[in-house]
Amino acid sequence: MNHKPQKLSTLRSFQYPNFTLLFTANLISNTGTWAQRVAQDWLVVTDLHKGGSELGIVTGLQFLPMLLFSLYAGSLADRFDKRKLLIVTNAGGGITAAVLGWLTISHRVNLTEVFILAFMLGMFGALDTPVRQAFTSELVGKSDIANAVSLNSANFNIGRLIGPAISGLLISAFNTGPSFLFNAGSFLFVIVALFLMNPTKLNRNAAENKPRKVAEGLRYIKGRPDLIAVITTVFFASTFGLNFQIFNALVSTKVFHKSAGAFGALGSVLAIGSLLAAVIATKLDQKRKPLFVMYCAGLFGISLVIQACMPTYFSYALFLPVSGFIALTTMIAANTYTQTTTPQELRGRVMGFYVLVFLGATPVGSPFIGWLSDTLGIRQSIAICGLITTFGTLAVYFIMRKKLFNTSNNN
Repeated sequence: MNHKPQKLSTLRSFQYPNFTLLFTANLISNTGTWAQRVAQDWLVVTDLHKGGSELGIVTGLQFLPMLLFSLYAGSLADRFDKRKLLIVTNAGGGITAAVLGWLTISHRVNLTEVFILAFMLGMFGALDTPVRQAFTSELVGKSDIANAVSLNSANFNIGRLIGPAISGLLISAFNTGPSFLFNAGSFLFVIVALFLMNPTKLNRNAAENKPRKVAEGLRYIKGRPDLIAVITTVFFASTFGLNFQIFNALVSTKVFHKSAGAFGALGSVLAIGSLLAAVIATKLDQKRKPLFVMYCAGLFGISLVIQACMPTYFSYALFLPVSGFIALTTMIAANTYTQTTTPQELRGRVMGFYVLVFLGATPVGSPFIGWLSDTLGIRQSIAICGLITTFGTLAVYFIMRKKLFNTSNNN
């Protein structure tokens, strides 16, 4: 009888105890991560009295390690015990957040220290992200990877919904320091969950500890025009479009002259649309095609142009969930397609390259957006980023369409 599996279809990844354990811990950690992001932006723009250029540099430094280490981390994910690797990366992230919190509370923090600690936090994040992405396939069965990816995206956006609001309240009451300490403590929950897991219930590749060359993963991607199209589309959407933290920080403080609470509220409002997209994705739970990814990315760029034209804080906030919904629909579709169409023995390295493109271009994009905001204006910068996202996606489609249609016909 098949009634039970259908009833559990939306949340069926929770039938795996290891997934449930890590999901719960990650919910707390994601909340802490978003609390720190809001506090870090507020620290730079308001407490240290800096502008868009400095904010862009901080964001760029935090994501620069993605450019440097993602491919290597993907190779590690295919070779070593992912659970142990994640314990190390989360411990490092927690220590880094704690140091920034201590410096802020003791009134010793300066912009150079923010630069250094942002880079260090990004370094542990760069090692963590490809490993965590590839670890999803060990937590659940192969047929449930798409469902697990969607649930993890929902988890991330619940954190985005709660974290900025918590950070806004903490900043209003105690300044930025406690938000960093809150994030530091949240890493402990993930570490404990990883220790409590049952390793015998993980779906592991028997060939672990065999040398894994990064070049093998790159050669595999080179032979997959569908993956090239998806990953290139992700490059445009993430590098120029997915910069809501910078957009919201500058719009709320420089355009509408709002408080920390209002800035934090924008992050929570954005998460409403993103969370809705993640929930819908768990229900659809099907393999998204490259053309669907490109269609959504093009719409996302258009939504940013509309976002830039919103005349008031209220209208800007009201449209944010629409942009968030389209953005996350694009990213879930791209992530799901990449993971579910890649062999397990190559998944770590392929996801390492995916993360490299998804987040590794931020060190270039964020300073560019910060400079553009200071030079042309904030609204103009958001609109330009939206246009680059849409026209970049159109370029990918017209260049790759013949190969894409040949791939789909062969399948």
